[in-house]
Amino acid sequence: MKKISRRMRSNLQKIQPTLYTPEEGINLLKETATAKFTETAEAHIALGLDPKYADQQLRATVILPNGTGSMIRVAVITKEEKVKQALEKNADIAGSEDLIDEILNGMLDFDKLIATPDIMPLIAKLGRVLGPRGLMPSPKAGTVTTNIKEAISEFKQGKLEYRIDKTGIVHLGFGKTNFTAESLLENLKAVYNSIEKNKPSGSKGKYVKSVFVSSTMGPSIPINSLQLKEK
Repeated sequence: MKKISRRMRSNLQKIQPTLYTPEEGINLLKETATAKFTETAEAHIALGLDPKYADQQLRATVILPNGTGSMIRVAVITKEEKVKQALEKNADIAGSEDLIDEILNGMLDFDKLIATPDIMPLIAKLGRVLGPRGLMPSPKAGTVTTNIKEAISEFKQGKLEYRIDKTGIVHLGFGKTNFTAESLLENLKAVYNSIEKNKPSGSKGKYVKSVFVSSTMGPSIPINSLQLKEK
């Protein structure tokens, strides 16, 4: 059996069997972020969805008002004549068929991959490389677009894609533990309300079952989700 460290044991003792207000939960998240590096603030939101059914799938994006706290490297695949334009619009990497070949050969030095619709037929072959990593361009994720400038800007400023896993839970980071509590709370509310607005048509019964937050190495903290709703 894995031994619990003294640090984790101390943090676990701070969590009571109750639902915390969002403000209390965020403050406790910061208090229990005691690792020797800047941890990510994570949200784990369980939904009453069964992803086996097409009308209960959830995949959407949200712009965090205070960003992610991470430097996002954006790559763009487009037609040859638009590559220079993409670089001028702040893409970190841009290319056409040459970049497709590089990715097939293992080059994955980016966090987001944007593609223009006219190049998508050539990108299908990247599915086996990008799919398992969640990097395959998709219209739903805002990564297939003709407006390259806007897409690059949004992702660099804090646009996140999220989706439910096979158990119906959304896992995502909503900032860093060195953010102020107010900034983290604003980001968490943006995530929650985006999930509410993108409720699938096939959802039945209770939609949001639970919301937990934690730091990367910290304990899970249950949050009263009703208090995250837009008023």
